[in-house]
Amino acid sequence: MRRRNSGESVTDPLGHVFGSPALLAQALRHRSAGAPHNERLEFLGDALVNLFIAEALYARWPTADEGALTRARAELVRESSLASIARTLELGARLTLGPGELKSGGHRRDSILADTVEAIVAAIYLDAGFDACREAVLAWFELPMEALPAPGKVAKDAKTRLQEWLQARQRPLPIYELLAEEGEEHARLFRVSCSLAQPALVAEGEGTSRRAAEQVAAEAALALIPSTAR
Repeated sequence: MRRRNSGESVTDPLGHVFGSPALLAQALRHRSAGAPHNERLEFLGDALVNLFIAEALYARWPTADEGALTRARAELVRESSLASIARTLELGARLTLGPGELKSGGHRRDSILADTVEAIVAAIYLDAGFDACREAVLAWFELPMEALPAPGKVAKDAKTRLQEWLQARQRPLPIYELLAEEGEEHARLFRVSCSLAQPALVAEGEGTSRRAAEQVAAEAALALIPSTAR
């Protein structure tokens, strides 16, 4: 493992000089380009990002309860937020993609960019260790963290809001069902339904992942609840 010397110049937007460039190359290689790709690194990086952000929020908001901390972490590590960080780090132009992804503009897709951020986190960890990785990652999240509302003011996602609305009225929880999964492997589109028993209604949503589609469907269901039922 190699740590950056205090006097060493860092010009890479990542803020880390790799002792093992092969790790960075793998982190930037999408599975469409063949092995060794970044999916295993993404798995490890996801856990590291969640740990670093949870630790930072815990220290930053000493009086916030678990719910506020959880919502803030979810806001910071959601796909669109990670993709925004990837764009700030100029990762799109550095990706290694297969022909299909190149043709479809994979270097701009939120899901690919977010996964790449997580893979690079793991690569830095394997290259330089826990402390160096945490230092680099928290620097990326500094501005997004500063932009967070005060503790307790971070908006709840649609699925949480819908569930809490139903639970407060002792009504059955929503049922989410995958209706369709379409498109090429590198550009999947998911369509999901959200069904409520009381009030009886069904809403649908689409997204680039099942989780994202469920959020859209939940938001649609909330909009369909009659005002008389609120």
